[in-house]
Amino acid sequence: MYRRSGDRPRGFERGPSTPAPVKAGDTPTVKIEGQGKSGDGVAHVQGFVVFVSGANVGDEVKVRIKEVRQRFATAEVVRE
Repeated sequence: MYRRSGDRPRGFERGPSTPAPVKAGDTPTVKIEGQGKSGDGVAHVQGFVVFVSGANVGDEVKVRIKEVRQRFATAEVVRE
């Protein structure tokens, strides 16, 4: 058992940072492959996880990337 917080192993460690394949404002078309814990649709762009609010599993939708973090991005469905 760990006695001090400094002794605990760190979380998932990534190698050298590679740039995300999307950036804020991009509008890719994605297929929703799953559902996240909060109910958002989950898609992938070149293996990079994108959480899409308001999308359901099986939907193929055009999305607008709102925010990009190190390991995932958030997006919303583009209503045309």
